Amino acid sequence: MGEADRHSRPRVLVTGARRGIGRGIAWAFAEGGYDVVVNDLVEDALVAETIAGIRERGGKGCFLQGDIADLGRHAALVERAFAAFGGLEVLVNNAGIQVAKRQDMLETTPESFDALMATNLRGPFFLTQRIARRWLAEKNPEPPRAIVNIASINSAMPSTNRAEYCISKTGVSMMTELFAVRLAEAGIGVFEIRPGIIRTDMTAGVRETYDRLIADGVAPVRRWGEPKDIGRAAVALARDDFQFSTGSVIHVDGGLHIHRL
Repeated sequence: MGEADRHSRPRVLVTGARRGIGRGIAWAFAEGGYDVVVNDLVEDALVAETIAGIRERGGKGCFLQGDIADLGRHAALVERAFAAFGGLEVLVNNAGIQVAKRQDMLETTPESFDALMATNLRGPFFLTQRIARRWLAEKNPEPPRAIVNIASINSAMPSTNRAEYCISKTGVSMMTELFAVRLAEAGIGVFEIRPGIIRTDMTAGVRETYDRLIADGVAPVRRWGEPKDIGRAAVALARDDFQFSTGSVIHVDGGLHIHRL
């Protein structure tokens, strides 16, 4: 494969992409003409399925193992991500964890709080910082470049049995605005997607509860959200179409966020 071929497609790094929403995002970018660097904690059969799906959709895929919460490994991860396909135009901060146990916020432990913050907020913040510095140092950048942060409906809707999760995602919302302001002059768009009730392994344990809520009309669109719904939104934001909308929040939740009487 020649150098021209390597640079003919834009490139994206998607964190936490071996399954669930991350996989949906990776596949959507492959369909959209991107080559995809997949990051996650472990390399297993799920990773192989994700990479195979990228190739089936016309893209090239590469897997990089790494824990976003481990700041000491960010330098190597970013270097490998840029080297995988000769550059990087898009970062999707998707990696995140849910609370290990849903319980009253009066029982939240410091250990759980710190774990959620490390993976959901601290890690993405410093990974974005490192990539932004590299982009700003590039002499001849190839636009468009974009950062898409995957937050949650819980950025604005509190769940008192997952307080630490809600707080971490609210932090992601402010992080989006901060980077949007800081990077606007360089033409780098920064966006936030707030998923609603999405069908993934993370929601499997409460599926019956959400089935009932959806049937009862908790959101105007009475169906589960799917990972591909998030993926399509991420690809749209990564393109140059929304550059003048930097800092925007896109709700992918079937209208769950709309206040109704």
